[in-house]
Amino acid sequence: MFKIILFFLGIFLTSFGIFFTLIYTNLLTMGYSFGEFVKFIISTTEFYLIFLGLICLFISLERRKKK
Repeated sequence: MFKIILFFLGIFLTSFGIFFTLIYTNLLTMGYSFGEFVKFIISTTEFYLIFLGLICLFISLERRKKK
């Protein structure tokens, strides 16, 4: 049951992070350079939710080795 909840939490966090990262690409049309854009994206917490979600997914999909 724990792995199922962790799996759905990972999907939610990863989707949330990617969604907002794609929304922030509109900053490029407002005159930001690519370097400024990358610096801004790295400073947001939504960007780190992608990695947290991926870690949750990998933990939930990990199988234990049988002896």
